[in-house]
Amino acid sequence: MERRRLGASGLEVSALGLGCMGMSEFYGSGDEGESIATIHHAIERGVDFLDTADMYGVGRNEELVGRAIADRRDRVVLATKFGNVRGEDGSFGGVCGRPDYVRSACEASLRRLGIETIDLYYQHRVDPDVPIEDTVGAMAELVREGKVRFLGLSEAAPETVRRAHAVHPIAALQTEYSLWSRDPEEALLPTVRELGIGYVAYSPLGRGFLTGQFRSPEDFEPDDTRRRHPRFTGDNFQKNLDLVGEIEAMARGKGCTAAQLALAWVLGQGGDIVPIPGTRRRARLDENIGALDIRLTEEERARIDRILPPGAAAGDRYHAQGMQTINR
Repeated sequence: MERRRLGASGLEVSALGLGCMGMSEFYGSGDEGESIATIHHAIERGVDFLDTADMYGVGRNEELVGRAIADRRDRVVLATKFGNVRGEDGSFGGVCGRPDYVRSACEASLRRLGIETIDLYYQHRVDPDVPIEDTVGAMAELVREGKVRFLGLSEAAPETVRRAHAVHPIAALQTEYSLWSRDPEEALLPTVRELGIGYVAYSPLGRGFLTGQFRSPEDFEPDDTRRRHPRFTGDNFQKNLDLVGEIEAMARGKGCTAAQLALAWVLGQGGDIVPIPGTRRRARLDENIGALDIRLTEEERARIDRILPPGAAAGDRYHAQGMQTINR
């Protein structure tokens, strides 16, 4: 397994991570047994970078990951997040970055995961009502106490990243990045590279759309949140499906799947980028790992740029409320 460093932090992880969110919520029903088997299989294949958050499944995802790694903790680099507040009934309570909340959220995550130290602790979303210096200051205290090793931010704006990094070194910034979400190329990637911060790309397969496995909104289960995402609804679905069709044709000509081509593109955007595609099935995990063997030529990259230049995808990344919480 290829290894990559997250910026200048010294934190080294597998070149491909595993996003665990969908194992517990958002993307329809799952099989816990298969999810745990997928985590075990990932570790055996050398994928040691696992990503979860306290909001996924209202804590259930952290508990699942904790059970999966209980007898192999020393073989994984574990990332989790705080900041998106959920009620016990699953209701969303906004974003919180207060110092006292940072501490209580961390201690709750440690209990659910069954571990003593979180390897990489992200602020999931920036709280506009709390100075980032206060939030990161509280996170830094957790590092000094040994409860956290490295700090990260998710969906933070370039200036926020700079301010946070001035308080305590930020090891990684995580935002959405894929063939149909190329916004980070404008300012975020240049900023983190200037500061020596690693970049973690979530949803590198466009929430599964870039795999080509979905042909209609009806392909999603009734409780799948993608049914409400702008890119998966109305006329946007067909417009985006047409773009994916061109990627599929290109993948066939290269002898790989559309998913592998999409991941190979993200991996090829820089050795400081680590994509974390989510899956809850071993077969999909193996398919994703296969992307590490694919190299794109300059001609192929140019063709992809013509098919999916920045801004080509139809629709926003999130619904209106979700869009208000990103790039803060």
